[in-house]
Amino acid sequence: DVQLVESGGGSVQPGESLRLSCVASGITFSRHDMSWVRQAPGKEREGVAVIDRTGTTKYADSVKGRFSISKDNARNWLDLQMDSLEPEDTALYFCAADALGDGRYRYRGQGTQVTVS
Repeated sequence: DVQLVESGGGSVQPGESLRLSCVASGITFSRHDMSWVRQAPGKEREGVAVIDRTGTTKYADSVKGRFSISKDNARNWLDLQMDSLEPEDTALYFCAADALGDGRYRYRGQGTQVTVS
């Protein structure tokens, strides 16, 4: 079975930082494009950052310059460093493998809540 387990969420004030982590089992990390995705109540699911199999990263405009995604293939570990957090960043964040379109992913975790207020 494939499992993706997130950690590191919490409640912070605007301007503060959080670091989210995701550990994966049952998949070979280096063979997948890994993303951090967020879902806020009443809003569309948003892919905020992706790191592909080559290590190339891309960010949503809403987080560019504030968030940084990284991974450790040897440990199947994915991180998201979030700085200068804003109330608009409040959401459930989950890690996911291989976007399928329409907000769907081949594998995803249960998520960790981030609240900025």
